[in-house]
Amino acid sequence: MSASALICLAPGCEETEAVTTIDLLVRAGIRATTASVASDGDLTITCSRGVKLLADAPLVSVADGEFDVIVLPGGLKGAECLRDSPLLVETVRQFHLSGRIVAAICAAPGTVLAHHNIFVLGNMTGFPGLKATIPADSWMDKRCYYDERVKLLTSQGPGTSIDFALKIIDLLAGKEKAAEVAAQLVLAAGIYNYAD
Repeated sequence: MSASALICLAPGCEETEAVTTIDLLVRAGIRATTASVASDGDLTITCSRGVKLLADAPLVSVADGEFDVIVLPGGLKGAECLRDSPLLVETVRQFHLSGRIVAAICAAPGTVLAHHNIFVLGNMTGFPGLKATIPADSWMDKRCYYDERVKLLTSQGPGTSIDFALKIIDLLAGKEKAAEVAAQLVLAAGIYNYAD
């Protein structure tokens, strides 16, 4: 059975981070399910720049699914919506406690994960302008950082979305699959392409 990802979409989420991650995971053959975290359960999510995305299901109907990773896109308003959803917070906590991967980018690491103290142990990065939301002794000044001790993947923002998505592919499907997807993208210099 192929790997699967649960991507949580909230009003105000950063569209580049959401769509890039979804696109690359699908290219890798990873089943990507998008879940609306809108308080009214609306499947149409208006992102931070006005782009509208259609989620597959409300989070309440898929939260208990057998997914390998949960993905939290950033965008400050979206991250605040994630932070304020008890169901989302509990779902992330359950992924962590069951040893599955939690992946958060941009505003989400500090606004959601650090705010709720989900990772007492665990280093992370996030949007540099929100560095103060992450404990100083946990901050990693990296484009993308995976703390294998706690299966936590974090990244900094829209410009690191490809790094973020490729690392999820590496973790779920292996380095060769990540290299195969990276080869299709004409990557900018500085983005790790997983090729030997």
